[in-house]
Formats: sequence, structure tokens, C-alpha cells
Amino acid sequence: MLPDIRLIFLIFSGLAAGGVIAAGIFAFLAVIGVFPRLIGRTKTRKHVWLYETFIIAGGTLGNLADLYEVPLHLGNVAGTIFFLVFGLSVGIFVGCLVMSLAETLNALPVLTRRIHLATGFQYVILAVAMGKLAGSLAYFLCGIGSG
Repeated sequence: MLPDIRLIFLIFSGLAAGGVIAAGIFAFLAVIGVFPRLIGRTKTRKHVWLYETFIIAGGTLGNLADLYEVPLHLGNVAGTIFFLVFGLSVGIFVGCLVMSLAETLNALPVLTRRIHLATGFQYVILAVAMGKLAGSLAYFLCGIGSG
């Protein structure tokens, strides 16, 4: 018995769309300079192959984890530690991504001119980060906004 043509089309279009989106995201990250900026800031140019390996492995493992939804039975303490480390890592990456994008688009100089801010811009960034943290905690811990 042959598989249904609609199922074959659905599988093909899903894989093709996922591949295009993944390629676009990695190209976007490379174009705005997230990875070169991190390498330059940490002065770890000699370990570029390690960055490349972890970027590829992270994308691949992230896709597999999303597709197959493998449960992690880590226990209470180990699970909490895992998610703290994971959340911190994702937060740092997103922060680097946002700052690279803002720098690429020259958004920071425009913002400082518009709000007439000569000094203390680091406090504006810290306030935005703390607001994001507070909103995330309200959403995840208190269930505010989850419907």
C-alpha cells in the first residue's frame, strides 16, 4: 500500500520550510556579527573551530529536542540546576543577539539622541533587562498572562 500523497507533501514541505528557516536564522546571526563579536570580546580567536562545532551541535540538538520532545528525568535538584544554567545561557545569548542587532542598526546612538541622554546609558539597558526579568518571572512563576 502506497502512502498518501498528502502525507508525503506535508513531510516534504515541513522539512523544507524548517531547513529554510534554520538557514535564515544562522545567516542572520552571522550577518549581524553575533559570533565574531563574542569571539572578539572574549579574545578566544584560536578556538573558532570550537565555536563552529557548538553552534552546529546546538542547532541540531535543539531541533531534535523540539521534534522528539525527549523528557528529562533529572530529579528536583539536578533539574533546577540544569534549567538555571540553561536559562542563564539562553538569556546571555539573547542579550548578545539584541545588542548586536541594535549596534548593527545604529539604534543605540539614535535612542540616546532622542531621549537626550549624555551619560548613564548602561542604566537604561539594565532597567530594560530587569523589566524583562520581572515580566518573565511574573509570567512563569505567578501565571500572570498565561490565559
